[in-house]
Parts: sequence; structure tokens; C-alpha cells
Amino acid sequence: MSNIPEFSFHHGGVSVPDLDAAIAWYGDTLGFELERRFFIEAANAHVAMVKRGPLRFEIFEVAGASPLPEERRHPPSDVKTHGNKHVAFIVDDFEAFLTVMEEKKADVAFVVREKFGKGCFIRDCAGNLIEFVEENKP
Repeated sequence: MSNIPEFSFHHGGVSVPDLDAAIAWYGDTLGFELERRFFIEAANAHVAMVKRGPLRFEIFEVAGASPLPEERRHPPSDVKTHGNKHVAFIVDDFEAFLTVMEEKKADVAFVVREKFGKGCFIRDCAGNLIEFVEENKP
């Protein structure tokens, strides 16, 4: 038994060039709703917290921020750079989820169908990678 206090996941964070466009994208594409907006003076960042059930994303817009490098927009090349990679969500039916994402014209970056499970990465409106997986049931 560990003496580490319990903790659980609260949110993922992304930086985008246009906060309003990102709020709309996360709402229209993934069903997140705006929870609140605020300003972080120390980072000169306009921020929105969006929520879907217990899941949250914190979205930052910072004037003068650099765009996401091209190699960070594709999963096989992104893992070649140290640092955070993506957040992943589980779906019950991957094929149904992928169909909906294609109908919504989401930017599907990468699809995997393996014996251990299947999933995909989509890019948000700023190119940030988000993974969705369906685990094989034993």
C-alpha cells in the first residue's frame, strides 16, 4: 500500500491562436460546453475552461504565441520530440465515433486498428492532437 494521497484527472490544456474559434470547435465537434472564461495576468493569457460531464479542457490564447510546429501535428513524428503529447479519451464504439467525426469534418490525423485495440487522433482547430480509443474486451 502506498502512502501517496489519492488524486484524479482534472483537465488537459491546449494553446490556440483564437480562443473563440476553439470554444466553438470543442463545442461543435466534441460536445464540450463553456464552463468559464478568465484572464491569467502572469501569462498574459485569455483562458476558457470547457467541460463535458467530468471532462475538462483549459484553452489558452496568448498574444504572440508561436504556432504548433508541423512535426507536432502527426503522432508518429510528434513522439520524436520530448514533452507532453496528447490526451486520450475512451469510446465505447470506435467505428461509430469515427463516423461522427468524419461527418463533422474533423481533421482525422491518424487511425490505428490493432489486436490490442483501435483508435484515432484528431486535430483541434489549432492542430493539437487528441486521441480516442476503444480497448478490446478480453
